[in-house]
Amino acid sequence: MHSLLVIVLGATLLTVAGIAFGGTFLLRIANGGVATNDLQKSFFRAGHAHAGVLVTLGILVAVATHVTGASPGWSATGSIAVLASAILVPAGFFLSVLGANPTRPGRMMYSVWLGAASLTAGVVISGVAVLAAGISAI
Repeated sequence: MHSLLVIVLGATLLTVAGIAFGGTFLLRIANGGVATNDLQKSFFRAGHAHAGVLVTLGILVAVATHVTGASPGWSATGSIAVLASAILVPAGFFLSVLGANPTRPGRMMYSVWLGAASLTAGVVISGVAVLAAGISAI
């Protein structure tokens, strides 16, 4: 496995503690301990859910590309792109609704779209790399 990818995976595993803490934040919101409006509640939930799912997907992509014998360079590129989306998408959801009482998302919403592009590129690169590894093994 590409050493840069191994470092990124290690850092990603550490982010799971932050995602778990985010769950406690959502519980405080649900119990009325943190004042939020409906927009913030929905965006915070979306950010938390996307963080967990995209981290899991990124780790799965890294393992799948490695196990199938995909090119280490392409494997790392695709996996890191998916894992980058696990930062960009949630950051966009969380940071676009900061403030006392926002009525619509702010400019950080662009981070969600950038993350979506990173996710798409990452899964396409990884999918092609796995297919190429499979075809070359025939």
